[in-house]
Amino acid sequence: MTINYDYYRIFYVVAQCRSFTRAAEVLKNNQPNITRCMKNLEQELGCKLFHRSNRGISLTPEGQRLYRRVAAAVEELQLGEEEIRQDGSLESGSLSISASEAALHMILLDKLSAFRVKYPGVHLRITNETTPQAIERLRNGESDFAVITAPQLTDRTLQQTELLRFREVPVCGPAYSEIASRRCTMAELARYPLVCIGQDTSTYAFYQRFFTSHGVPFRVDVEAATMDQILPMVEHGLGIGFYPEKLVAPKITRGELFCVPLDQPVPERAISLVEDMSRPRSTAMKAIREMICGKG
Repeated sequence: MTINYDYYRIFYVVAQCRSFTRAAEVLKNNQPNITRCMKNLEQELGCKLFHRSNRGISLTPEGQRLYRRVAAAVEELQLGEEEIRQDGSLESGSLSISASEAALHMILLDKLSAFRVKYPGVHLRITNETTPQAIERLRNGESDFAVITAPQLTDRTLQQTELLRFREVPVCGPAYSEIASRRCTMAELARYPLVCIGQDTSTYAFYQRFFTSHGVPFRVDVEAATMDQILPMVEHGLGIGFYPEKLVAPKITRGELFCVPLDQPVPERAISLVEDMSRPRSTAMKAIREMICGKG
């Protein structure tokens, strides 16, 4: 059976107005046409929906049962329309963002703070993950986009926009401060205990390539679960770790940590915004993308 949704829309208005004439005015139609549509609906359903009298119309028991269902559907549609309008005006809505720790600390937190001030009605859900995990969440549709320490992407549906470049430096605590007093070779650095996050991260892969490109094996003595764990481990003498120069500079200035001068500079890394181009962008996604990319 083909459902004529116009009939149910008209039925809802007639039941609300309790008059074919008033319903016609609300629907900007004519009364005979409204009456004809309701008779057609009654014929299709095989029952009377309205009691007709000189005082107007009222719903039959069958009409009352139908009205409860139709009214619930109409109210849900109205609620959906209102949500869409609010999303379009950024009065509500939600965003899910996957972020690596470096991306979160170096760019995203400041941008999110500005976004919240401008659009306080938008709900934000931020997951702090390794770059591979963030990319996987994006592929699975569990996040709207990812802001990560850039890997080499092979998926053609993913678009990568570089946001900034940064450099990391090796740092140590007082326990190994003697190595910070002179220029150090890669081979010398490799003889000290190294602190790094795990093998399933882009950071580990980056430093493995960096060390092996200079003919030095990369051996991690203390494996951290997150980037935020590296500095406390270094401060407590567990080893030497690499950390973004911008973020660790205050601790170096205060003498809490020491920068180890290397004879080979650590290559620059990039933080990028990654989007799944096979999925549409919501109004909220477009707005925060402009802010993150420096256009808003």
